[in-house]
Amino acid sequence: MAKKKRRTVYSGIGGQAVLEGVMMKNRGEYATAVRRPDGDIQVNVSTLDYDPKSLIRRIPFVRGIVAFIDSLKLGMNTLSWSAEFYDDEEEEENGKKSLLEKLFGDKAEDVVMGLTVFISIIFAVALFMLLPWGVSELLRKRVSSESLILLTEGGIRIAVFIIYVASIALMKDIRRLYMYHGAEHKCINCVEQGRALTVRNVMRSSRFHKRCGTSFMLFVVLLGVILCFFIRTEILWMRVVIRLALIPVIAGISYELLQLAGKRDSIILSIISAPGLWMQRITTREPDEEMVEVAIASVEAVFDWRAFREKHFERSELAETVDMTAAAAEIEAMEAEENRE
Repeated sequence: MAKKKRRTVYSGIGGQAVLEGVMMKNRGEYATAVRRPDGDIQVNVSTLDYDPKSLIRRIPFVRGIVAFIDSLKLGMNTLSWSAEFYDDEEEEENGKKSLLEKLFGDKAEDVVMGLTVFISIIFAVALFMLLPWGVSELLRKRVSSESLILLTEGGIRIAVFIIYVASIALMKDIRRLYMYHGAEHKCINCVEQGRALTVRNVMRSSRFHKRCGTSFMLFVVLLGVILCFFIRTEILWMRVVIRLALIPVIAGISYELLQLAGKRDSIILSIISAPGLWMQRITTREPDEEMVEVAIASVEAVFDWRAFREKHFERSELAETVDMTAAAAEIEAMEAEENRE
């Protein structure tokens, strides 16, 4: 007998892995749980400094651009907070302040974060957009087919993305980050499938999830290839401008696809989600139980999984049981009536 697929209910929670920990976000709150060097779990709960119900965050496609920027800022904040525990340990050992702390004092952290975001964006645009475009432009001297040139550019872009993700996965610290990434996904899957949020149940859950940031980035790359193939121009500088101008458009479309895939099940959405789920085989790893404990602490700080489970699973399961019992009783009554006749 085939095993019945467990029902999944969208919870609205999401998160990311941080240094030795997990951040979980639910509506206007987010919690970051970190395993400290001494072994204890430290949890920091904060509220978001924006209104999730504002008009700009409800306009389709536009909200995706805003959400991407917000996620980038929130990700950097939580990563910075998680790193403080290990930076403090190093500072205690060295007994020295960094050059930035001497120059900027209390604002050193904000300066570092701003520079990191700026450099990351420049690096991403150069590596995933301009490099493939530059290589494809060199082919114009030998290849006359515009379609072939654009397909080559798209192929290089996809290859660069996969090679980059796979390469950083070889680093020891990144491997641990990917294990916490797996713990994050396992917790969300456990909640959305109506299981009690225990270490045992989380370990049994899947480490792959359709609403993952890896899927979002792959959507961005693939959509970039498709749009650049159909939006063409013979002017060199316009080709650069078009590729840069398409970045927010692609981010907006990718966000809508990601949300749709995470909330609904269909053959088409499953096909669309398949490449992102495949990439998660690289960007997630099976966590150990201590990592899962950290992820659970993060979820429980901002999300009442017991109420969610009772509302969406226990009540419906109880109603289903009552209906089946009533149906069985009705069948028995009909059989008894037939026997009397």
